[in-house]
Amino acid sequence: MKLLLHFCYKTIYSWRRFVVLCLLFLCCQFMLAVPSAFAGINDDHFEGNVFVLYGGNASLVSTKVKLEKSLKRDKPTLLIFYVDDSSDCKQYATVITRLQSFYVRAVDFIPANVDTILPKESYATTEAGYYYTGSVPQLVVFNQSGEVVLNEAGQVPFEKVDDVFRELFDLLPRSQSVELKRRSINEFSSELAE
Repeated sequence: MKLLLHFCYKTIYSWRRFVVLCLLFLCCQFMLAVPSAFAGINDDHFEGNVFVLYGGNASLVSTKVKLEKSLKRDKPTLLIFYVDDSSDCKQYATVITRLQSFYVRAVDFIPANVDTILPKESYATTEAGYYYTGSVPQLVVFNQSGEVVLNEAGQVPFEKVDDVFRELFDLLPRSQSVELKRRSINEFSSELAE
């Protein structure tokens, strides 16, 4: 009887170990077979809104002011054409966020997802499709009167757009002004600790 119990215990134990090993093997196979879900700034895959994921700027997802209303205001406007699955737009999102950090109160930032522009024979000058040239990213800067002062496709350097805004606001050129730097929270925290 003792021998029979020992045999049954060994059989059950080896059976459990076999099942556990099979399940572990299947889990490993499943994890290796599933494609990764990591967002990549250098690929043309859709992961979500470029401004949220790569610019850290959710305020550009839904704008309060539309282009038509913005052009009637006495305020410059920056119209940004983009698509969420473009590596160029993903990389350029940080430049837009940087521009917004300096000019958020003085300029209307209006992102226009190209995928949402409906094709028509012609567009009114108050519609984003009127200014779209077929490339992304594309920036269009309007002055306070609603006239286009910059319309360029590609990754327009921060400095070029900043120079246009400096001219619109009658600010000193970059060569004659103090370089603007944002204070990080860590610097502020370290001052409190001292």
